[in-house]
Amino acid sequence: MSDTFKNYIAGQWVDGASVNDNLNPSNTNDVVGRYARASKAQTEEAIAAAKAAFPAWSRTTPQERYEILKKASDEILARKDELGRLLSREEGKTLAEGVGEAARAGQVFAFFAGECLRLNGEAVASVRPGVGVEVTREPVGVVGLITPWNFPIAIPAWKIAPALAYGNTIVFKPADLVPGCAWALMDVLVRAGLPAGVMNLVMGRGSEVGQTLLEHKDVHAISFTGSVPTGRKVAAACVAATPMKKVQLEMGGKNPLVVLDDADLKIAVECAVNGAFFSTGQRCTASSRLIVTEGIHDRFVEAMVERLKGLTVDDALKAGTHIGPVVDQGQLDTDLKYIAIGKDEGATLAWGGELLNRETPGFYLQPALFTNVSNSMRIAREEIFGPVGAIIRVKDYDEALAVANDTDFGLSSGICTTSLKYATHFKRNSEAGMAMVNLPTAGVDYHVPFGGRKGSSYGPREQGAYAKEFYTSVKTAYTFAG
Repeated sequence: MSDTFKNYIAGQWVDGASVNDNLNPSNTNDVVGRYARASKAQTEEAIAAAKAAFPAWSRTTPQERYEILKKASDEILARKDELGRLLSREEGKTLAEGVGEAARAGQVFAFFAGECLRLNGEAVASVRPGVGVEVTREPVGVVGLITPWNFPIAIPAWKIAPALAYGNTIVFKPADLVPGCAWALMDVLVRAGLPAGVMNLVMGRGSEVGQTLLEHKDVHAISFTGSVPTGRKVAAACVAATPMKKVQLEMGGKNPLVVLDDADLKIAVECAVNGAFFSTGQRCTASSRLIVTEGIHDRFVEAMVERLKGLTVDDALKAGTHIGPVVDQGQLDTDLKYIAIGKDEGATLAWGGELLNRETPGFYLQPALFTNVSNSMRIAREEIFGPVGAIIRVKDYDEALAVANDTDFGLSSGICTTSLKYATHFKRNSEAGMAMVNLPTAGVDYHVPFGGRKGSSYGPREQGAYAKEFYTSVKTAYTFAG
């Protein structure tokens, strides 16, 4: 029987109300571990522990917080191969992607260790004589962190690290589907010397654990990454709460990659394949809409099909695997549903979309590429979150830009071109929070802001120095010197 991993509340590892089997999507016979699920009462205990720990933690010196975050970074980076293997085993990313994500988490902690020492304020001259003004930042309080399954160590890292760096205390609820990396991250922080109650891990269902965080009066802020429908519910609950909670939402994407006639075909194909299909397409930044001008369209389609034929879909831990399995049966069913919808809408399935059998039972799906897609079709409007790409043929750059912006989302966008004129215009006029030129739409640096517009994001940006906009509150203090 696999080990059982416990929740962490008030400085103690504690059993849950029930247990969740964490299955390997590359081999459903492989139980990664048995993870405790917290109850509502245990979640309330975690909130109380975070509240009790806040006064002392919020007044620690920057050096104290730096040392803890730096120790955590050092251990994560030293163990990146081990943690990356755990990630790939529980989520289905290829091993190279899993190790890369684990390293990213370590880099995030290193960056925010430095941010502990960089937080500053302002001394401002008042318009009134004899009055001094200071503008400083203070921690928000108890922060509830709710993270998704597709980046089970990087996204928790880029929420946890700034929350701690700026002096907040945490109740952390990871996705119920992938608790392994979250537990490992908590274990690292305990060994790094994090005081009891400062961070609490409550694994379990959103309907129980997550809802308790949204409703509890002692949770001051919620940072959520997940789907648009759930994000809307989170925002509504935070506004309806008494007192109202600060809220940060990162939700979906239907990201365009524009390919112009003058593009380097090889670069364009690699950007499209990486953005649309790597990580099994399970990224909010995936380029699921490939908008191609007519002069290069046919050559691009032919090259894409040839490139996809050369990709290996197999066990995430196997050497030579390019694309791992879909994360679970529910997501696989969603992917297959949208492939059927695309066919019914009149799009042409140019390649893939078939279920695959491998040595071990898993959720293996051939990447699907549609052509003859119009931007009004559901496969071009709705986030699928799987290895499904749609090619939309357009006349020229102007039409490409209009189609790219014709979406309810606005997270990431990209263009492949050798024209400085079009690249510059696209960066300025793309209605997205992030714009890429001759790069995949997926893949961002850890030290700069991450986030989007429209239905993709709500509230302050994540990552980089901009994270302080959410995890701190500005205070303006006046002093009359007489």
